[in-house]
Amino acid sequence: MDALKMMAQESVKPEIPNIYIGSTVKVHVKIREGERERVQVFEGTVIARRGSGVSETFTVRRVSYGVGVERVFPIHSPNVVKVELVRLGRVRRSKLYYLRDRVGKSAKVKEQLR
Repeated sequence: MDALKMMAQESVKPEIPNIYIGSTVKVHVKIREGERERVQVFEGTVIARRGSGVSETFTVRRVSYGVGVERVFPIHSPNVVKVELVRLGRVRRSKLYYLRDRVGKSAKVKEQLR
């Protein structure tokens, strides 16, 4: 078991981005299309974080053409190039699953003033 933990610690990225629940982020992800690779940006609100260590993930939600789209990104994945913090959100929950049922202005998260 200790050998597994040691291997997991080696594969962890040294800099963990500041990913807060309720904040709006831009996630730059590597996409493979055949032989070519490109970077695609997915911008949305962080609604959840889960796990710890190597298996830690965060869920980003956005509404695209009237349809809600959620993607789960592993924090330590080599396919996640970088995570940009666009704005901080002021929330009082650790999981924002209630945003799935809301539409329009009620689905927005208030901005946290710095």
